[in-house]
Amino acid sequence: MISCFVTGTDTGVGKTLASCTLLHALARRHRRVVGMKPVAAGAEPDGHGGCANEDAIALRAASTLAVPPSLDNPLLLPDPVSPHIAAERAGVTVQLQAILHAYQQLAAQADAVVVEGAGGWQVPLSHDLRIADLAVALQLPVVLVVGLRLGCINHALLTADAIRASGLPLVGWMASRVDPGMREPEANMAYLRQHLGAPLLADIPWQARPDARTVPVTLPEEWQ
Repeated sequence: MISCFVTGTDTGVGKTLASCTLLHALARRHRRVVGMKPVAAGAEPDGHGGCANEDAIALRAASTLAVPPSLDNPLLLPDPVSPHIAAERAGVTVQLQAILHAYQQLAAQADAVVVEGAGGWQVPLSHDLRIADLAVALQLPVVLVVGLRLGCINHALLTADAIRASGLPLVGWMASRVDPGMREPEANMAYLRQHLGAPLLADIPWQARPDARTVPVTLPEEWQ
């Protein structure tokens, strides 16, 4: 079974689009692929009498395996703010064990699971838990989404160092061209290729209407 944890250099760098891109690429090789958004902050009416998070909805659309929301989005928080604040407002305590249990049930049914984090690597889930702690608890290899904009090299290198310091492997990175007006994007890309120490899995172009199905992906060697 193939599984990975997708994190980003910041909030709004295209993690969901990148995760969906991975799901589509994996679905070309495997029958049962599923995305997971363990913690989502921000819920809207789903048209069926309930609520859902837009990231979780996108992951479900890119998955080939349909599962209950309690498995692919075990913690849905109403307010679109930092997860630790959203949880506090909702009177909820983030429990890693509940998330791990949901992931284990997904993994038992799927050929591949793509787990998308919230925000960046050090985003807090509670006063004593961060996204990094969740990734470590899951013990999954990490894919880093780098939002190509001013400052991305610093953010990418710091995040890559933190991932490796946690003991988890960085199996690849995905460039996300979130700023179409960025100066010297190719020079930034060249530096990141040389210094991140992990393969580039995808170069996701800026799109007015993003479509994860159109992005070429090179899966890590160990997933071939």
